[in-house]
Amino acid sequence: MSTPSRFKKDKEIIAEYESQVKEIRAQLVEQQKCLEQQTEMRVQLLQDLQDFFRKKSEIEMEYSRNLEKLAERFMAKTRSTKDHQQYKKDQNLLSPVNCWYLLLNQVRRESKDHATLSDIYLNNVIMRFMQISEDSTRMFKKSKEISFQLHEDLMKVLNELYTVMKTYHMYHAESISAESKLKEAEKQEEKQIGRSGDPVFHIRLEERHQRRSSVKKIEKMKEKRQAKYSENKLKSIKARNEYLLTLEATNASVFKYYIHDLSDLIDCCDLGYHASLNRALRTYLSAEYNLETSRHEGLDIIENAVDSLEPRSDKQRFMEMYPTAFCPPMKFEFQSHMGDEVCQVTAQQPVQAELMLRYQQLQSRLATLKIENEEVKKTTEATLQTIQDMVTIEDYDVSECFQHSRSTESVKSTVSETYLSKPSIAKRRANQQETEQFYFMKFREYLEGSNLITKLQAKHDLLQRTLGEGHRAEYMTTRPPNLPPKPQKHRKPRPRSQYSAKLFNGDLESFIKDSGQVIPLIVESCIRFINLYGLQHQGIFRVSGSQVEVNDIKNSFERGENPLADDQSNHDINSVAGVLKLYFRGLENPVFPKERFNDLISCIRIDNLYERALHIRKLLLTLPRSVLIVMRYLFAFLNHLSQYSDENMMDPYNLAICFGPTLMPVPDIQDQVSCQAHVNEIIKTIIIHHEAIFPDVKELDGPVYEKCMAGDDYCDSPYSEHGTLEEVDQDASTEPHTSEDV
Repeated sequence: MSTPSRFKKDKEIIAEYESQVKEIRAQLVEQQKCLEQQTEMRVQLLQDLQDFFRKKSEIEMEYSRNLEKLAERFMAKTRSTKDHQQYKKDQNLLSPVNCWYLLLNQVRRESKDHATLSDIYLNNVIMRFMQISEDSTRMFKKSKEISFQLHEDLMKVLNELYTVMKTYHMYHAESISAESKLKEAEKQEEKQIGRSGDPVFHIRLEERHQRRSSVKKIEKMKEKRQAKYSENKLKSIKARNEYLLTLEATNASVFKYYIHDLSDLIDCCDLGYHASLNRALRTYLSAEYNLETSRHEGLDIIENAVDSLEPRSDKQRFMEMYPTAFCPPMKFEFQSHMGDEVCQVTAQQPVQAELMLRYQQLQSRLATLKIENEEVKKTTEATLQTIQDMVTIEDYDVSECFQHSRSTESVKSTVSETYLSKPSIAKRRANQQETEQFYFMKFREYLEGSNLITKLQAKHDLLQRTLGEGHRAEYMTTRPPNLPPKPQKHRKPRPRSQYSAKLFNGDLESFIKDSGQVIPLIVESCIRFINLYGLQHQGIFRVSGSQVEVNDIKNSFERGENPLADDQSNHDINSVAGVLKLYFRGLENPVFPKERFNDLISCIRIDNLYERALHIRKLLLTLPRSVLIVMRYLFAFLNHLSQYSDENMMDPYNLAICFGPTLMPVPDIQDQVSCQAHVNEIIKTIIIHHEAIFPDVKELDGPVYEKCMAGDDYCDSPYSEHGTLEEVDQDASTEPHTSEDV
């Protein structure tokens, strides 16, 4: 496929991915709008209920007063009659008169009952609706925070998928290019061999010498292109494996969010709403049933509606109302590059050991996470049950308010013992809110843990299937047949005796200038070792290594040796990480100059992270070129390491905690505690936005960090590839390169 066609195909793949991500992003926004609209509808409904019962309370109180006036009017009229005197004496009345007095007493009783009803509406039912409205708003805000966190995590997963997909496409394109160049070299070799087979008796000695020289040059070019092809092929395989693993984890995360997390978030928004509304309406029902039993037939309809307050069915109806917002999207499919027919994780021999180690690390990590998350789940369920017990307490029976007696106590004294007027209500409310806060904390912790388990489990299962298949079949070779093995190259550092600058506890700029090492060998070698064997290592840079091994590695580098040059992972990864931190911590002048400390700390006041990154870039561009190259190399590595935070538990913030005091120590005159948090935030920003902060190779020529490092030739510059015969001729005419030329 031609280059324009390949670029067109790449653009189509990226456009398809961006379109799918755009649809998911739109769904997330629509989901939040739906939940917010649902909460607004609830608040409006509760406000309408409050207004309704406030008006009804006024009507009931006015009715009660009118009944009282009516009874008092006729009672005053009858007090002067003989019948009334007889009534006061022995209460023996004629039946018509007795009925009359009973009727008046009934009016006074009804007046009292309606006053009681008005008071219940005003001081009990309305207050309940106000509390439900407050609770609903509070629940939505807390759920919204978790929702935004889940959305950020989901978009982070999608961005990670996009990054590894582009990395895979890039390395696969390089592999195809290297293969094409190798085939071209083979054709030149065959053509040259054909010429060499011609009769040589009539060729002059000088011409034969030139032919032999040309054959050697072509063979040399072929060997170099063979080595480059094998290296690029290995990078392509690793990048494809990482893409497939991330793809599996992304699909699992997206599926879990739409199938499980959305439902749980809606439950959080609904937490206590239905039960509290049930209590409020049952308070109203109790008052009405005790006031007038003749209205039972009409109230039964309302009771049936109250009995139907059930959060699960409401949630189902709610999600059915917005199918486009809550329907899970299609799974992400593997987008092959340039006709690559391999669509599964490949356990070939060069990466078999790495995949097996990663599988074992995932297995161990999952076992720990599942135990921890199960405990969190049990705590969450127990807390939820406590909250449900609080909001489902049956305190809506107001029948005591309608117990009549001959007492002349006021209406207020009659309802003084109701639920809402008890002194314990404030304490109960405080306990409920405290329990809610604990529940949401545990619920968030459980979601984060289960999300991590889902992603790691997806990778674990895919590796398990891949390694299981790999043990039953022969592993494919990554080197094309009939080609010589890839030559092994080892970097030979310049002897320490040839330069005087100190390595440890010295000045970085002086060392680079004196030694000729653009990236100090200790930095390059430690980062390469961690890249090969430690990206998934849990607690890298946080867990201390063996002090004995740290000293041995340090002393070897001091002598000019490279103890990490071989391809054997026989060194403790924590010790290697410790040596790297020890080197930067011991520099005479920190990589972030002390005179720039206050300027860098002031960047914290910039809330927009991208603008903050640009401001940091402006400050760092004033640093020496040699130091800037080393910083670019280091922070590109730290960013790559943070992409494995699901497995190594070292996200940008945790790495900033480890490297903040090392790279940017707080001056003695500053407050150590308050400044350290700002330092960590600055380092975290640089790790995340390192590409925007540091110049690229076009602006700052020098070595750059590569994500997929091979077992050898890791020091080759991206500009050292010899792709033409003329370049080979030029190389042959120059003197051999030393280790400083790398």
